[in-house]
Amino acid sequence: MKTFRIGGVHPQDNKSYSANQPIVECPLPKHAIVPLVQHIGAPTQPVVAVGDKVKVGQLIAKAGGFVSANVHAPVSGKVTKIEETIDAYGAKMPAIFIDVEGDEWMPGIDRTPNVVRECNLEPKAIIDKIADAGIVGLGGACFPTHVKLLPPPGKKADVLIVNGVECEPYLTCDHQLMLEHGEEIMIGIQLLMKALGVKRAIIGIEKNKPDAIKRMQELASRSLGVEVKPLKLKYPQGGEKQLIDALIGRQVPSGALPIEVGAVVDNVATIYAIYEAVMKNKPLVSRVMTITGKSAKKAGNYLVRFGTPLQEVIDFAGGVPEDTGKIICGGPMMGRAMNSLDMPAHKRTSGILFMPEAESNRVEPQNCIRCGKCVQACPMGLEPYLLSKLSAYDKIEELEKRDIMDCIDCGCCVFTCPSHRPLLDYIRPGKAKVGAAIRARQAEQKK
Repeated sequence: MKTFRIGGVHPQDNKSYSANQPIVECPLPKHAIVPLVQHIGAPTQPVVAVGDKVKVGQLIAKAGGFVSANVHAPVSGKVTKIEETIDAYGAKMPAIFIDVEGDEWMPGIDRTPNVVRECNLEPKAIIDKIADAGIVGLGGACFPTHVKLLPPPGKKADVLIVNGVECEPYLTCDHQLMLEHGEEIMIGIQLLMKALGVKRAIIGIEKNKPDAIKRMQELASRSLGVEVKPLKLKYPQGGEKQLIDALIGRQVPSGALPIEVGAVVDNVATIYAIYEAVMKNKPLVSRVMTITGKSAKKAGNYLVRFGTPLQEVIDFAGGVPEDTGKIICGGPMMGRAMNSLDMPAHKRTSGILFMPEAESNRVEPQNCIRCGKCVQACPMGLEPYLLSKLSAYDKIEELEKRDIMDCIDCGCCVFTCPSHRPLLDYIRPGKAKVGAAIRARQAEQKK
């Protein structure tokens, strides 16, 4: 079995707590809070006003540019206010507040379980429907999907890479989607192949999901140009550049995108959303997310409408376990500890993890012993110990020279550090400052 070549770690996967649990639909909230920024790129602009009545699937905020994504009403009801709210980490973000009244959907959306297979749309029409539906990468990055499907002049994809890896410990929502909706995902793959003009697609799945591998191999055997490749367990194999290396042996250059090596990567949850958008006329208004933890009362995978306060999702899943010391939005490697449960679920919310008190407290950091383990573990070939030090002293120019923007925030360096140094706590703000400096320089050059 294959894997990527540079770095990586082997955390315990802890999938068993929520694996093989059928997807359960979470009840609608009484009040929905719909963030206007659920993607990477330009913020959206509201197209509804306070007092308006909206239906599920109605456009409520329009993309603010090419790299942006529409937002649709995940519930039906009355818009009560449009103002800032606080996300799980304490940051402010604009949102549309809706008082829920029933569950009335926009006409033309197919909500039946029937699988639709025939599509006569041309590639541009497929991409337009994906853009209109507000589809973004549901693997974590939330990059607007239609942008990936429109490469810059002179660039052309020759292979579609399908990410079924789900390497983040504890999370199993993608796994369960492949088991329950594998046929729809396969149709979505064919839609993407047509949109991209490629004749080859490869689905990568780590070997700890043998049932998903078997199911997708069975479906792929009936789909022209699609193959499934089981992969060794190694984190962060779900990263775009790592998965491309593992599946086709191409390494994306520093600072470049996958299209530079002829690849486009999409997550299985994203592809399922593409199927629903193109074949069912359904905008992205919900997603499957994992509720899990060693003491979670009803660990499993839940279909949640965006805008639902996470407290209500947690209550439906049995509440917060008594021994919880930390609640993480996402998985333990790339997720972040929450300071509020009032924030709503949105396109980026892949899971909620309850960490027991005994495992949630940080060990007191010690001095760096220059062991080099963080360098060996870094899947991007960086020097995390050095980047953290340069970040602490705001050495912006040096950080850029040392390729800090290549950091994918995977946490391998922190996981492997014997001195328990919080390397990412320094690297993340350093990366943000370098990014701001680059954008300012580019803006100045355009003048």
